[in-house]
Amino acid sequence: MAATTLHYTRPSWDEYFLELADLVASRSTCLRRHVGAVLVRKERIIATGYNGAPRGLGHCLDLGCIREQMGIPSGHRYELCRGVHAEQNAIINAAYYGVSTQDTVLYCTNQPCIICARILINAGVVRVVHRGDFDDELALQFLQEAGIELIEITRSGS
Repeated sequence: MAATTLHYTRPSWDEYFLELADLVASRSTCLRRHVGAVLVRKERIIATGYNGAPRGLGHCLDLGCIREQMGIPSGHRYELCRGVHAEQNAIINAAYYGVSTQDTVLYCTNQPCIICARILINAGVVRVVHRGDFDDELALQFLQEAGIELIEITRSGS
């Protein structure tokens, strides 16, 4: 009996890791935006991160959103937030476990903000693949100036 061959399209590495970033984002405790990040070296995951409160602190899910209570719009006054960004948490998690972030690729469900862009530059990230959905031109400018390759891949059907 002949073996049946199933035909399907395998996702590219970029699509694969962005899908994993979507799954990581499902752990977010932010009430406004669920973001996930996957840090990769040579097609191997070295760390993940999602946006949420620092270890041991109460989550926005339980305490409410400081930014909402203060009427702060998205993209402004990042420091007035309980949450740590997904990209930051991916870098922090790598550091926490002693894993170098030099020459890595960051996959993220959203375009990084300026604060995350500066961290990614100094962490040695060489490529950022994201889904867009955030408007921070200064972040894009800094990443480009640093020579970091930027790729935007929107969700299917977007």
